[in-house]
Amino acid sequence: MNPRRIDSYSRDGLTFEVSDAGPLEGPTVVLLHGFPANRHGFDVVAALLNAAGLRTLAPDQRGYSDGARPRRRRDYRAVELQRDVLALIDAAGVERVHLVGHDWGGAIAWMLGATAPDRLTGLTVLSTPHPVALVRSLVSSAQALRSFYMLVFQLPRIPERLLRPRLTSLLERMGLTPSVAASYGSFMSRPGRLTGGLNWYRGIVLPDRRASPSRTVLVPTTYIWGNRDQALGRQAAELTRLFIAAPYRFVELDENHWLPENAPDVVAREIIASAASR
Repeated sequence: MNPRRIDSYSRDGLTFEVSDAGPLEGPTVVLLHGFPANRHGFDVVAALLNAAGLRTLAPDQRGYSDGARPRRRRDYRAVELQRDVLALIDAAGVERVHLVGHDWGGAIAWMLGATAPDRLTGLTVLSTPHPVALVRSLVSSAQALRSFYMLVFQLPRIPERLLRPRLTSLLERMGLTPSVAASYGSFMSRPGRLTGGLNWYRGIVLPDRRASPSRTVLVPTTYIWGNRDQALGRQAAELTRLFIAAPYRFVELDENHWLPENAPDVVAREIIASAASR
């Protein structure tokens, strides 16, 4: 394939905005954000990767890009979210990438590590444990209490009404710096964006006959977890190793949930160590 510079790409009538930086011919790293962030949450990490000779592709994902915001819950099923990432890789003209994901972006990274290993050189997952490890931890730890908010987010309209006026202050209380919290709050204040982000919670777990039954990650993986994460606890983090059938590295940091924003140097160093060597 022939690498080509992009600032957006399209799939099934949806258009996704992308930050594409770094040497075009360098190893390519795809950076997937979570809720309620956007592609700019990886700006500092991306700059460090670019300086090390890596190309970075950071999209605003489905629900966050203004041109890619379907309204139905079923349009946010896991298969659609995975296919969005594969379409990005194709649009950029590369065969294989090192995939990085944080929060919901991490969930998609785990899935692609199992279902599309031929398109990946490896994974670096931030904060989010393997999905099956998370489910197992719900019945054997306090994770169910930590994850209760996910049930609340299934409700229509009410989560939007509760979050919209409080999002910035809530993110500050969860450990983001005031400037970053304000930038995410401002981003999510635009019409449709908060619902688009919440639709990941509402749609990603819906059953889908197209979904692959594979759960085991088949590519080299680094998993970075902050031991002060308020949403994702230790047991799920430690169970994650059971679902990796490839070289695996677990990195525990004295940090909270917001690793791309609060620990970009460590995150970049781990990505470079994995991606630049393959």
